[in-house]
Amino acid sequence: MIVREVMSKDVKVINKGKSIKEAATMMKDADCGSIPVESGDRLVGMITDRDIAIRAVTLGMNSMTESVEGIMTEGIKYCFDYQKLDEVGEMMSHNRLRRLPVLNSDKRLVGILSLGDLARYNYDESLVFSTMSSICQ
Repeated sequence: MIVREVMSKDVKVINKGKSIKEAATMMKDADCGSIPVESGDRLVGMITDRDIAIRAVTLGMNSMTESVEGIMTEGIKYCFDYQKLDEVGEMMSHNRLRRLPVLNSDKRLVGILSLGDLARYNYDESLVFSTMSSICQ
């Protein structure tokens, strides 16, 4: 199987200048734990619910005025929609990633691949287990 067959296609993106509150609201509305961050038409990072809780809250940041850029995880790992699941699962395991943005051949965001997507399609139980084990360590 390849990534495009199992990825989630409805993906939200937030601009790095938007407020932390806007990011949290997007996550709540989309029932997700992370959102890719863009600057112009490029992905520049990810913001997660953990970034908000650990970075913003513990630092006492004002979520209404502080921007996503101040707490996001910079840089971004991604995969392509035509890649094989075992290859991408290994990359997720090696990098301890629960979610991975999916790009098409034009390097445009077309989806998100999550550990849950891998497990739901049960394509290789041993890879799902080893990926989950690596992430949880």
